[in-house]
Order: sequence, then C-alpha cells, then structure tokens
Amino acid sequence: MPEDRKTPQLDELEKGPWPSFVTEMKRAAAKNPAADDLLGLLERSYEDKIGHWKHGGIVGVRGYGGGVIGRYTDLPEEFPHLKEFHTMRVNHPSGWFYTTDALRTICDIWEKHGSGLTNFHGSTGDIIMLGTTTDELQPTFDEFSEAGFDLGGSGSDLRSPSCCVGPARCEYACFDTLDMCYDLTHEFQDELHRPMWPYKFKIKMSGCANDCVAAIARADCSVIGTWRDTIIIDQDEVKAYAESGLNIQRAVCDKCPTRALEFNAETKELTVIPEDCSRCMHCINMMPKAIQPGKEKGATILLGGKSTIVKSAFMSWVIVPFMKMEPPYTEFKDLIRRIWDWWDENGKTRERLGELIYRVGMGTFLREVGLPPVPQMVFRPRANPYVFWQEDEIKK
Repeated sequence: MPEDRKTPQLDELEKGPWPSFVTEMKRAAAKNPAADDLLGLLERSYEDKIGHWKHGGIVGVRGYGGGVIGRYTDLPEEFPHLKEFHTMRVNHPSGWFYTTDALRTICDIWEKHGSGLTNFHGSTGDIIMLGTTTDELQPTFDEFSEAGFDLGGSGSDLRSPSCCVGPARCEYACFDTLDMCYDLTHEFQDELHRPMWPYKFKIKMSGCANDCVAAIARADCSVIGTWRDTIIIDQDEVKAYAESGLNIQRAVCDKCPTRALEFNAETKELTVIPEDCSRCMHCINMMPKAIQPGKEKGATILLGGKSTIVKSAFMSWVIVPFMKMEPPYTEFKDLIRRIWDWWDENGKTRERLGELIYRVGMGTFLREVGLPPVPQMVFRPRANPYVFWQEDEIKK
C-alpha cells in the first residue's frame, strides 16, 4: 500500500487478536493498483456512510449468461482503477475440497488478470474473484477453463449447487452429498449458465438434520439427509454415558422437541417412541457413541428458504418427507424440473419460488406439480396458511 494512502477507520479493524480482511487487502494493495483503490474507496464509504458502488450493465463471457457480475464505482475520477471492478464466480468442488496445487492455480490466474482479491466462499458456495476489467473477462475465463474450472451461476438462473462434506468426513451423512452435488452440477449445466427464470434458484444438500450448509434458511430447495426407520440405541453405551456423569434425562430427553425419548434411571436404559421422533439429531449429537441414525436412509426435500427480497425471509418447509437418494437421482430430478416449469410459468419477475407458493397457496402448488399433501407439511394443527379444503372435498 502506498505511504500516502491513509485509512484510519480501516486501521481500527486490524486491532485485536483476530484476523482482519483489511490486512489482506493491504497486502494485495502493495502489488495491485485496483486493490489499493479499493482500500481508498472502502475508507471513503465509512466516512460518507454510504456504499460507492453501482451495479449494472451486461458483462460476461462468450456462451454464458451468468457467472460474471458487473461492478462499477460512482467515483471513477477519484478511483480510476475501480471504474470497472467486475466479480467472477468460479464453481467450487463438492464439499469445498481443494488441493494446494488447485488453490495456487486459481490465485495465479487471478493475480495475472484481476485484483488478486478473493472470497472463499460466496453465500452460494462459489469462489468469488473480486475485481477485474471488462477486457480481462474473456482471457480470465479461458485460462480457468483450460485449468479445469468453470463459472458458477449468477442472475436469474440455477446457482451453483453446494453441499456439506458428507460421507467424506461425517459418519452421520444419510446420503452421498458430494456425489449428488457433482451429479446435479453436471446435469443442470444449461440452467446454471443461462438465466431463464423469474429469479435465482439455489439447491443445497446437507447429509443430516444438523444442516451444516444452512440449507433450510438459505436455499430454494433443501435436501436434508434423514432416515425412515428408527434410531439405533446401544444400551451399553447409554449406561456408560450415565455413569460418566451425563444427566441424560435433563440434557437429552427433556430437550427432545417431541419428547420421544424415555430414560429409566434405575435400569439406565433409553427407549424411543418411533412415531414421535422427528429425527432432529439432538440425541445423536449429545450421545454419538450410544445413538446412531436408522438404517433406511434417504433425504427430506424442503422448499422456499430465502433472505428478504420481495417478501420477508422464509425458512423452508417440507414437501417430501422421505425420498431415497441414490444415483442417478432420477426421482429428485423429475420433481425439480416439474417445479421449475410451474415457477417459470407462474412467477413474477424477481419472485422466488417460496414467494410464489406463498402468493398462490400451497394447495395450488401441490396439485399443479403432482405432489400429495402429507402431515409433515404442517408444523402443528391450524399453523399452516397454505393448505385449504377444495369445495368438492367438503361433505355437505
């Protein structure tokens, strides 16, 4: 960073024992004038209490409608290297597993063509390459392609599918999240690269109800691993937990959301009421050696999660309580295509799928995509505003 660049407010963000993005920006600024201008613009934004960015214009690479986001500053005379500061999204590997060689390749390409600044990762999961010019977009994409990378989604298209680490590192994964993410990314290339819908659509996959990618809060379609039978309890391990001092009644049974567990303090045995178990993972998290997921594994499909745009933030709701998740995932793909067709036909501009369902009603949605209503769609009696009786279903 040049000596004459003063950033007193950003300097405050370097204080304390934690890492600071400002430190990394200053390191990049020592080598790249765009990164240096970015420091100045951010300092100016803190002073003025407004962001000095504008978003607009159609920029991209040949054959793709997504993957590049146009960024421009509204102070181009003061910060000339930010006159164009476009973002590129590079599709991430399933579970975010990289080799050091792959990371070095990504960074070398970006230092050659862009600011050198990256974000690992964006909220969808992509590698975010922060800041390049219009002239550098195509050469950057060409080098990434030659190195084996592809762009992710942006605009009104399918955003890059993402997943948790799944069976690679977690014994609780109820389906192979890594394989499904990889499979869907290849299956839906056209939907990923060419915006054609009312707005964006995200698919996130978590291997169990711990939902380590926060799919239920952020994804239009959440695929959450679960099991159809009952949890497996090792009574010897239950006794070991009790003898080690764990208050099973208070820490496990009393905090079961459906009170499906019963602990006998005398015999030190734990039993479950299978029909009451919601498979939330709490007991398994508390007693991993004693309790395991059931054997008949698959996933629950949920729809509608999103942040605030047209309507307020939505959490996803269940549409398919249990679906087997095995390659080639034909049942899931057929369902998601029916949902996309209906949304594309009925959605308004910038209306997410969950907002459309909220507007027209869950009953309409279920009938038109061919899904039967099930009790799991209802949080508790009279708590679901989407499902209504049809006139021909009412006995007169």
